[in-house]
Amino acid sequence: MSSSLPPLRIVGLSGSPSNRSRSAWLLQLALTRLESRALRIDNVPIRELPPAALLAGDLDDAPLRRALGVVAESDLLVIATPIYKASASGLLKVFLDLLPQDGLRGKTVLPLATGGSLAHLLALDWSLRPVLAALGVRHILDTVYATEAQLPPHAAGGYLPDPALLVRLDEALQPLRAPARTPPVLSPLR
Repeated sequence: MSSSLPPLRIVGLSGSPSNRSRSAWLLQLALTRLESRALRIDNVPIRELPPAALLAGDLDDAPLRRALGVVAESDLLVIATPIYKASASGLLKVFLDLLPQDGLRGKTVLPLATGGSLAHLLALDWSLRPVLAALGVRHILDTVYATEAQLPPHAAGGYLPDPALLVRLDEALQPLRAPARTPPVLSPLR
């Protein structure tokens, strides 16, 4: 990645309730690929927040307040969720519901998702994009969706990504790597 681009405050937000999660692994892979652009990277596994405080929206709870604070201070939010019943996880939705209206205005978001099959490929467009729009997000990078077949378990732990999945992830990250092209200066015809 280009060093001429300004560093970003990046937050990874994992909406998986599972300890061993393909979506959390995919999130970590994306965050690793963004390290050279990062001023700071914070990873927020929502499942580790206090459940009672999360469900009650208890903003006096210190861990929950810290998690919401790092999201508020971020430039780039990488959100990863498993797809359940054609939707992002309820855990992710509960957390996002605690953000103020327009709480993500001015932020860039990269949505990542995993699911059992390609049947849920558009689930993020149907379930997460409207929520992000309601929170003020105007710049959403290309969604990266991976099936179980594209992330099979690796014998040493973790997962072994399909090469096509890596290409899609790198393509989604491309706008963060290259500066925007300056349009040519047009001179008047004489």
